[in-house]
Amino acid sequence: MKFFYKVGLVITSLFLSNIALAANCDSACQLIQIKSYFSALDEVGRKGSTIKDIDSLLAMVHKDVKYIHVEYQANFTKESWREAFIRNLNRGSYQKTKNNEARVINTIFGKNHVAVEYAHGVINSDGTWKKNDARLALFGFKDGKILLIKELW
Repeated sequence: MKFFYKVGLVITSLFLSNIALAANCDSACQLIQIKSYFSALDEVGRKGSTIKDIDSLLAMVHKDVKYIHVEYQANFTKESWREAFIRNLNRGSYQKTKNNEARVINTIFGKNHVAVEYAHGVINSDGTWKKNDARLALFGFKDGKILLIKELW
């Protein structure tokens, strides 16, 4: 009986914490989501990735997410972004290995937005990470989830 009580308590706590997360996502919460986004994006970009990887990435973001890339004039909704990922997947565009990794270099937190300096890089055989050129993106948040990704490079 104690076991079921503890399980119920854990489930209730998780449920309530998710409600709190949806209402308030502080800077620590935002940074976790941003790093998780880049990790999931790395998975999508790897050789052998699948539609499941794309859907896992998109499950992390708000239902009304916008992905904007100023230089490439991209302006995607969640649905059109998924379609673009699938087109690239079907063309064989994703060829990275597990040694390719994006990392957050620096952040500036604002009201419901985070300016993120990040870089793609390669993990060398000695375990060190060699970064490529740094890039800038603006992340917006709503209901505790990523609502906007605006690439500014």
